[in-house]
Amino acid sequence: MEHAGPAQFAGKKPSFGQWLIEQDKRAGAIGDLAKHAKADRGFPRSGTVKDVWKRLNGMQVESEIYDAMEEAELDYLAL
Repeated sequence: MEHAGPAQFAGKKPSFGQWLIEQDKRAGAIGDLAKHAKADRGFPRSGTVKDVWKRLNGMQVESEIYDAMEEAELDYLAL
């Protein structure tokens, strides 16, 4: 089984935006969020956690997306 964040073993940590997009193969809420992020032309691909929150708040997404974002942020910060 592959770890959810194999980049943590490769040295430099990717930006949050890039890391999130790379989660598009994951099951569950984070995978769904990643798929939406990948399809969003205005998504801050090289952005920080704060940049992504700003994008989501500007779009006024559904509460499930906020829940997924909180989960994703915790996963990313644990890298």
